[in-house]
Amino acid sequence: MTKEELVRAGEIAAAGWNLPAALPTDGTEPLTIAWVCVAPGGQDSGGHTTMFRLVTALEAAGHRCILYLVNRHGWSIDQYRETIRDWWPNLRAEVRDVADGIEDAHAIFATGWPTAYTVLASPARGTRFYLVQDFEPWFYAAGSEALLAEATYRFGFHGVTAGRWLSMVLQRDYGMGADHFDFGADIDRYKLDPAIERNGICYYARFTKSRRAYELGVAALELFADRHPDVEIHFYGDVVPRLPFQATNHGTLKPEQLNQLYNRCVAGLVLSATNVSLVPHEMLAGGCLPVVNDAEHNRIVLDNDEVVYAPATPFELAHALSSLIERSAAERAAAAERASTSVQDRSWDTAGRQVELAVRSVTTNAARQTPV
Repeated sequence: MTKEELVRAGEIAAAGWNLPAALPTDGTEPLTIAWVCVAPGGQDSGGHTTMFRLVTALEAAGHRCILYLVNRHGWSIDQYRETIRDWWPNLRAEVRDVADGIEDAHAIFATGWPTAYTVLASPARGTRFYLVQDFEPWFYAAGSEALLAEATYRFGFHGVTAGRWLSMVLQRDYGMGADHFDFGADIDRYKLDPAIERNGICYYARFTKSRRAYELGVAALELFADRHPDVEIHFYGDVVPRLPFQATNHGTLKPEQLNQLYNRCVAGLVLSATNVSLVPHEMLAGGCLPVVNDAEHNRIVLDNDEVVYAPATPFELAHALSSLIERSAAERAAAAERASTSVQDRSWDTAGRQVELAVRSVTTNAARQTPV
């Protein structure tokens, strides 16, 4: 977010939030859809992966998508194009530098709170949308960043949210129009392998992201390790600092490696103080039971009877993990089968159709209300 964008946003606010007009559409023609996003810094970015899955689905439905990148890493735009094609090969969208401006489009998406200011400041015609994958004010301590992030929910954009909880919050607390898509499970990559023996516990460790509650996770696993010193504990995600107990520190794993890990583990610890990540569905697909901190946002988005919820205390999380590891081999196998079966209908194709339906409906209604 630049100073110029803030000034322009202030001018729009002073004028009564008069956003640029919608482009005409009859509700059946292919749409041009712009996505303003921070350039990806790594292939393990879950937010970019989800967004690009949606972009790919919209392209498959016949729409033209354009990515406008906010360059945070100093690479050339050609390097970003090459990297995106390499990391997400199914994506066909044109890649541009947002500094060169945004062209008119039927739908113009902000994809994070700083990009919402960029989209607000742009004079490009087009209906404004907001891909909301998490409640970003909670990423910060009380202060300027939290307030600036929260303000974007009152810009008059239409929200498209990752899961039902966020759309509920945006409508209830900010009067924001919003639709949601359901999380998918990548069942082509994550699947049950009955031939692998399950005897471990895994932990999605992101100590660089405070919303993933790393310190709480380590405290819970230390108690678990004291109770079950014979059970192997696997960390993956970030390469973590020295631990007070024995654990295998995998760091970043490729999907095929991660699927093998899930099939080796009875359960996995996944904590989130904000919107849930993609990890619990991946674990379920591989027959690994997610132990998740009990919270409204987790229960609403996951909505799965095979997820184990526990209060967010070290001893209760440790107890939940212990209860799962102490089951008999037959009980573990049956639970793994139920877990994998529970997500077989959670397709990303369904999520893509939900988003296309929302974009179609909102852009068509906006066009009808725009004077010719």
